[in-house]
Amino acid sequence: MKCVECDASIKLPSDVLEGEIVTCQDCGASYEVYRNERGEVDIRPAKVEGEDWGE
Repeated sequence: MKCVECDASIKLPSDVLEGEIVTCQDCGASYEVYRNERGEVDIRPAKVEGEDWGE
């Protein structure tokens, strides 16, 4: 897997689960683990949820 931010290689643990968030060791970008249409484990940029400060 390659980081879209810095092009570094992202290694997934062998026991990674779908929905888990992994982080690029080089730049800190976050990715969500999912299964693509072929059923293979893949990553996509994680959706960043903003803080809700009671607004």
